[in-house]
Amino acid sequence: MPSVARRFVDALVAPDEGALLGTLAPDVDFKGLTPGRVWEADSPQGVRDVVLGHWFEEQDRVSAVREVTEGEVADTARIGYRLDLELPAGPYAVEQQAYYRTGPEGISYLRIMCSGFRPLGHG
Repeated sequence: MPSVARRFVDALVAPDEGALLGTLAPDVDFKGLTPGRVWEADSPQGVRDVVLGHWFEEQDRVSAVREVTEGEVADTARIGYRLDLELPAGPYAVEQQAYYRTGPEGISYLRIMCSGFRPLGHG
């Protein structure tokens, strides 16, 4: 069975809002860092709004999952993923590194750092 974080990534790629919400504890402590902003949420719906409403918008399509790696840092798990995207402006790549802790109801602590969308084939 895939880890809860792998299910989070799969839901992000799909995109599947219900599956994404199902990976998160009701009191999730989320912080994210993108090139231009710090993001915070304290509920599954807040995380969904950030991830599927701002980071990956409806017109953004994941065309390939290039890499997924998982590991641990003491009591904190890690998952990294690199995606190819098709955006209205053309092909892009993005990489995110997530550190998380789980409780009985899902991911309770989540920190994600994002490379930003980087253009492919432009130089």
